[in-house]
Amino acid sequence: MEASVLLRPIIILFAAVFTENILLARFLGMCSFLSVSRQVKTAFGLGFAVVFVMTFTVALDWLAYKYILLPLNLYYLRFLVFIVIIAAFVQFVEMVIERFSPVLYQNLGIFLPLITVNCAILGASLFMVIRDYSFFEGVMFGLGSGIGWMLAIVAMAGIRQRLSAAKIPEGLQGPGITLIIAGLMALAFIGFTGVLSGG
Repeated sequence: MEASVLLRPIIILFAAVFTENILLARFLGMCSFLSVSRQVKTAFGLGFAVVFVMTFTVALDWLAYKYILLPLNLYYLRFLVFIVIIAAFVQFVEMVIERFSPVLYQNLGIFLPLITVNCAILGASLFMVIRDYSFFEGVMFGLGSGIGWMLAIVAMAGIRQRLSAAKIPEGLQGPGITLIIAGLMALAFIGFTGVLSGG
């Protein structure tokens, strides 16, 4: 029994990356996924920022929910509290990136502040509450969801960079081929269904 309790957070981590990928299985965070996935470097930078923000905001949201909202019977304010925590943390990440990597900050442009309204980040916190994860399970879920999102956007950016030299029919260029690739990637991740489950 102890082994299964210890393995559960690891299973949740891998399930969040592959079988329950928040982007390709839940379709959360699609707007920035489609917009910023033109260059691998930029996609990796945004992906890393999402991993960092998602991991820490899920942890902070868990603490706020369990130790403030539930004891005070204010659980109905969770959306507002989660969004405030996410916005504050994204502001912190934005200042750090601007200070240490001005080129990445400029490449990300408007999409860095838009992490605040990235529904994948809020979705991870809400899934954590709905599934009643422990603190460590919630952190593993946030980390796995962030890694899964980054894996998807970096893979998409790599494919789109290769396609820039390919001959694509005029009607499929731009958003058309991007959505087809996203659909094929989602089908590939659906192949992992049943292998691991973090629910």
